[in-house]
Amino acid sequence: MTAPFWKTKTLEAMTPAEWESLCDGCGKCCLSKLEDEDTGEIFWTSVGCRLFDADKCRCSDYENRLARVPDCVGLTPQNVRIITWLPKTCAYRLIAEGHDLYWWHRLVSGSAETVHEAGISIQGRVKAKETDLAEPDDYFDYILDDEP
Repeated sequence: MTAPFWKTKTLEAMTPAEWESLCDGCGKCCLSKLEDEDTGEIFWTSVGCRLFDADKCRCSDYENRLARVPDCVGLTPQNVRIITWLPKTCAYRLIAEGHDLYWWHRLVSGSAETVHEAGISIQGRVKAKETDLAEPDDYFDYILDDEP
């Protein structure tokens, strides 16, 4: 039996299709995060990106997101190793750190729904979209106690 690609390949050696399949569909990357300028501490919010479809728990324009949302971060094998706000459960982060994928990841379970069924995704937990907020200070009303 052949080992799955994420156990045998580096992030850099993955094909584009393999790379994209690592995304578990949790949607956490699409939440607005605040960073304390003095400490670097990250504060998660329940505010979704303007392109985030909260019902489907995915970007509504994934192919064009980087052009349409100036602060959207495209993940690469290089930057997943240094982005401090990637979720602890993120497959890109896990593989970069030498860990395996969780049981609920679609590549392990065979279903894109297990990330939602396990309560890992933000499906149903987005309270506002960034376009709903008038002022930067409005984000403070949506700060979460911890990483979702």
